[in-house]
Order: sequence, then C-alpha cells, then structure tokens
Amino acid sequence: MQNIDRRKFIGKTALAGIGLAGAGAIITSCKRNDDKKFAGLPPILNGAPKGKKLKAGLVGTGARGTGAAINFISSGPDLEIIALADLFQDKIDACRQRFDSFKLPIPAENCFVGFDAYKKLMAIPDIDVVILATPPQFRPEHFLEAVKNNKHAFIEKPVAVDPVGIRSILTTAKKAEALGLCVVTGTQRRHQEDYIATYKQVLNGAIGRITSAKAFWNQDHVWFREREEGWNDMEYMIRNWNNFCWLCGDHILDTHVHNIDVINWFMGKYPQKAIGYGGRHRRVTGDQYDFFSIDFDYGNGISSHSMCRQIDSCANSTGEVIVGTEGYTNCANTIWDPDGKIKWQFEYPKDENGNAMNQVKIPPYVQEHMHLVYAIRTGNYVNEAEQTALSTLTAIMGRTAAYTGRQITWDEIYKSDMDLGPAKIEFGPVDMVFETPIPGTPVTI
Repeated sequence: MQNIDRRKFIGKTALAGIGLAGAGAIITSCKRNDDKKFAGLPPILNGAPKGKKLKAGLVGTGARGTGAAINFISSGPDLEIIALADLFQDKIDACRQRFDSFKLPIPAENCFVGFDAYKKLMAIPDIDVVILATPPQFRPEHFLEAVKNNKHAFIEKPVAVDPVGIRSILTTAKKAEALGLCVVTGTQRRHQEDYIATYKQVLNGAIGRITSAKAFWNQDHVWFREREEGWNDMEYMIRNWNNFCWLCGDHILDTHVHNIDVINWFMGKYPQKAIGYGGRHRRVTGDQYDFFSIDFDYGNGISSHSMCRQIDSCANSTGEVIVGTEGYTNCANTIWDPDGKIKWQFEYPKDENGNAMNQVKIPPYVQEHMHLVYAIRTGNYVNEAEQTALSTLTAIMGRTAAYTGRQITWDEIYKSDMDLGPAKIEFGPVDMVFETPIPGTPVTI
C-alpha cells in the first residue's frame, strides 16, 4: 500500500507476497493479476504446516498473554510454550496452572519475575518465538530485545503509547527484516477470512472510489483496580494499567486501534491530520478519557469519523463502514449498492443442519499465529510491525488532538518527542501527577 507521508518518513515496506485462496466471487471483471494485486495479504489456513519444532516464550502472563500463548500452541503441530516472564509471581502462577490443566507443564526454572524478566527469558537459546503481551508501554523495549536475541515475534497491539516508542518499533522492524525474523501483530481483523474477502472486493472496485468512512468502538467501561494495601505507586499503576495513559495509551489505542487499522488498510494510506474532542465523566481511577470523537483527514476531501466510548448503560457497537461512489461496505462481510441493496455477501461455513454459522471457520486469534508459524516454516517472510506501528501512530494523533483541542498533523506527531511515563520505571513511589488532559491549555507536542 502506498502513502505519500509514509514514504516520506520511513521508505518502502519490504513485505513478501503471500498467495491467498479466494473467498466469494469477485464482482468486477478486472483483468489484472490477482496474485500480484493481493500480495501481502495473509494466507487463510486450516492449520500451520508441519516443520521444525518451535519453542516459544511468553512475556506478559495476564489474560491476553495467556490467551495468545494458547492460540499459538493451538495453531499447528510441534509448538510449545517453554518459558514465562512477568512482573508478578501471582500472574506467573495462574498462567502455569492454566497450562498444567492442559497437561503442558512449564518448568519453574524457566519462569522469571521482575522488570528484567524478559531479558532472562529471551536469553534462553532454545526459544525460537517470543509472544509480547505486557502493557504496551513496554512493547518497544521488549521487541528490540527479542530481535537482539534473534527471536521471531508475535507482538500485541497497540505496539507503543507515544511517538518515541513508535519510532523505536519502526527501527527494530527494519532490524528484524534484515535478520529474516518474522513478526506478526495482534490486529487480527487483517487475518480474518471475511474481512480479507471483503477487502478484495473493495480493491476490485466493488464500491467504486472511496469517499468517506467511519469507525466505532463503543462499549461499557472495562475492568479497573482499586489500590490495595501494600501496593506502592508503581505496582498499583501496573496492576491497573488499563486506566493509565502512559501504560496503555488510552482506549483509543488499546481497543479502537483495531477499527482505525481497518480504515487505514481499506483506504490504502494514513491520514494527513486529525481534529476532535473527548472527555471524562465516569472513570474512577487513572487519567484517561471516557470517550473520543475524531475526524481523520485522508486528503482530497476524504475523511473518517472515528469514535470510541467506554461508559456503562449506553448504546454499544463496534465496527467500520466505508462509503464509495458505487456503494458501501461494513468491511466485515457485506457490500451494498447506493440504494441499500446487497451486492455481495461473504458465505460463511454451514453447520450440520445446513445453516450458516455467521463466523469464520478458524478464529482470527488463532489464524494470526498460524500465519506466523507458516511464515517461519515455509520461508514466506512476514513482518507486520510497520503497518501496526503506523496505525498505532494514527490513534496517537487522534488522542493528541482530543487531549489538546488542536489540529494535529501526521508530520507533527511523527516527529514529536512525546515520551510518556516516569523517567525511571521501578517499584516504589512515582513522582508524577496524573491529571486528566484539558483541551485548550498550553502543551508541547
């Protein structure tokens, strides 16, 4: 995919083309070479291929990390989790217990606790793959260490929380590429068969020229932790990481980045600027907003309205819509003409009674790990770090526009020295004030 701003900052992406089995009839009679046109799309697999046994280490053993590790070993044959790293022993114990229940014990000597635990894990020579699933503040540092130790990586989204972290990810991605290390990220919609099939239809002209878009992730407030007796400042914030911007990037990054990434994917470029607003009314911990409403300007009169909210007892929905001159799509499975008549729908597999199951055969959370293993074992190289870093930067641009009340340009946010979090990350007191951002006040980007 081409984008003038993207080329200006980091040059061309070097992604190897991977063939994709078709899903659904193509509407247009376009004569171009589909294999070349769809190069870079992930394969849709029934399982990762056989090959050399791959041993993985998990960094970040919370719910998402444990789930990702299970997805990894479920994706194909001869896959194993042999090591764990986390800041907290109770998280390690819970993860080991989960694997014990599968009769897949993880040796105690390969379990590491503390801020340097990830280094100890990555120093294990037998580890081929690392799964990075800590709070995203730590992702750039962990990704760099993985590449230094010659490990393939699965890295959860978002991949950073600030522009300094984004530039680190982009630099490390180039190092991974030079070493032939495969990298897959947790933007699972790009690995979801119905999304891929819909994208192919749009690329073939099914909705004509794209004119506008919208993306939304509106839900109830997610989990939070009240401070417990004995927790120092750092432990409290990290155990409540989903509510502090310096750790998670706010929910416009932590969840809504999925929808933002889909719009960037279908648009084939990144926005030039953003303006918007947000606010906080209900949260009881942390320093984040409850809602965001952002207009991303993609140039030539094309924009995407991007909104997300985490407030209980409100109307909820998650998804994307892209409008073109000849129709529109939900990006997931359906294309309509301008009058609302269905032009195309993805055909889902049927159950034993012949009824459509309304879901893809292989969940995308597993499919993305299948792709990683496939790439490692077949040599069909993949590196998704750059595209996910730039979608994360898009969300950071939107967040900054809302926090400040200013229009923020891509050039400005990319070059920004914004580096969130305390100067030294260690257990103990933290000399910082975590105030909710107030738009219209003086601030340095």
